[in-house]
Amino acid sequence: MAPSAVEIEDVSSHRKDNENKLDKQQQRRKPPVMKYQLLLASLLGKDAGPFGMDGALTTADVPPEFLGDVYMVGQVPMMALQVDPRISYALYVPPAHYNPDPEKYAKPAGKLPLLVDIHGTTRVFNAVFEDLRPLAESAPCAVLAPLFPAGIEGPHDLDSYKLIRSKTLRSDLALLAILDEVAYRWPGLDADRVYMSGYSGGGQFAQRFLYLYPERLAGISIGAPGRVTNLDDAQAWPQGVADVEELFNTTVKRDLIAQVPIQLVVGGDDTEPHGNEAFWKWVAEMKGGSALPAMDQSRVKTVQDLQLAWKAEGIESQLDIVPDIKHEAQKARETVLGFLQPLIQSRNGAGAK
Repeated sequence: MAPSAVEIEDVSSHRKDNENKLDKQQQRRKPPVMKYQLLLASLLGKDAGPFGMDGALTTADVPPEFLGDVYMVGQVPMMALQVDPRISYALYVPPAHYNPDPEKYAKPAGKLPLLVDIHGTTRVFNAVFEDLRPLAESAPCAVLAPLFPAGIEGPHDLDSYKLIRSKTLRSDLALLAILDEVAYRWPGLDADRVYMSGYSGGGQFAQRFLYLYPERLAGISIGAPGRVTNLDDAQAWPQGVADVEELFNTTVKRDLIAQVPIQLVVGGDDTEPHGNEAFWKWVAEMKGGSALPAMDQSRVKTVQDLQLAWKAEGIESQLDIVPDIKHEAQKARETVLGFLQPLIQSRNGAGAK
């Protein structure tokens, strides 16, 4: 028996309702223009596009009770940066403190602050999985840890991410592109102004990122960098900042750097340079030269000199020399968190306990 006109109309109406719902979902999920995704794509010779974000779920799309089931709160699985999958990132979002859609839900109030933790040369990656979870739950905040693998610029490449710019890598734009993704998919996180920590090689990245993007930082801890960039307008990058505008299409804004709360931290027994003179000579010969100079003094002396140089530029910083530790990031962690946690807790909308 053929369906009646009323039945046909009901089916048609139901189908149209479903199509309208799907259209609304797709419209809601349409990603905004992601500035740093586009910049990085251009440098990599890729066509402009959504880079895997078109139709990507955001926490605003998921019923709150299912967020853990889709791994969007708690420990988020390692994610590849869509525009440059060589780079990935880990993210921890404390479930009890995260608002998946601040435009829809009143509580928890505000957006969660975001701490970006930069790994050192060895790429030991346990901080976001273990060490920083207590901070995430108590401050509270989310924790983001990008991974810049060794070997991007060849089998002997350990340092390209620290330099910010190398032959095929712009680690600054990669991090900013990650923040583009995170801001879109986790609208309850504040990815506009972040906190940053980095130790050893991570401290080198953090210091140079501070020079280029102080407006994106709400506070920074720079730990035990072996080699630093001075605010020297007569030396080229990475020893100085003479060619920053040419290399990065920005200028060093000393007044904005001075507004960022800065910690310099180092172990009191971190008094031996990494490798002797013969070692650095061999490295230079083996690699055919390096953008970074040989390490010729202790990290304690390096951060002391940096603090004095900054002070002469009107930039204040807190220097913490942790007694009885050598070049040991994990043992310095308590001192780092002692600096960062009060800053995070005082942030508007942090929901600090």
